[in-house]
Amino acid sequence: MALIETKDLYKIYDVGEAPVHALDGVTARIEPGEFVAIMGPSGSGKSTFMNIIGCLDQPTRGQYFLGGIETGRLNRDELAAIRNEKIGFVFQGFNLLPRTSALENVELPMFYRSMPQAERKKKALEALKRLGLAGREHHHPNQLSGGQQQRVAIARALVNDAPLILADEPTGNLDTKNSIEIMELMVRLNRDDHITIVLVTHEYDIAAFSRRIIHFLDGRIVSDEPNIPEKQKREDGAA
Repeated sequence: MALIETKDLYKIYDVGEAPVHALDGVTARIEPGEFVAIMGPSGSGKSTFMNIIGCLDQPTRGQYFLGGIETGRLNRDELAAIRNEKIGFVFQGFNLLPRTSALENVELPMFYRSMPQAERKKKALEALKRLGLAGREHHHPNQLSGGQQQRVAIARALVNDAPLILADEPTGNLDTKNSIEIMELMVRLNRDDHITIVLVTHEYDIAAFSRRIIHFLDGRIVSDEPNIPEKQKREDGAA
């Protein structure tokens, strides 16, 4: 069963005299364990697509199934519950609470699941340690580098054991070194933990870490091709 499946998705906005088709009949399928990059110019529909598969928005028409569940049949509370259970979000701007420690930021998704405090703290500490942030638990975001803040955000995305990470321009605010480190971390999460990753980016060097690239243009998918990451190409060439 596909983790993500969309059937003939449309998202239409009434702007001025003519309606705008942000999505124009998008059908796509992403299997568990894939690492997919979504690319396209501004206004191509990639962010609208990401919002719908993240259950943050609903299509004008068409169907979206997340793990076999048709999300169009869910009410607001049910959508919030499925987001918290099945999806971890990573954003360009990190979206950390500024007056809250790294530990408390990572605990937040578990708070909404009414998990006991001791268990929340234990899981959050494990997630931070796993991402190389042991000893930084009580630092606030302004005491952390951009790369460290994004690691906190990834720990928060992982802590509920969600099978899917949606990453929207996750390296957009990072320098080259930190961008590579974050992408290598995502490759390991995908490879070792079999977490499905869907990444929106406009940068080809970031998309190159994925194993499949879907291009959007004018609300439609114009190409959907497998991708061999550069590191694997180099290893295969040296073999």
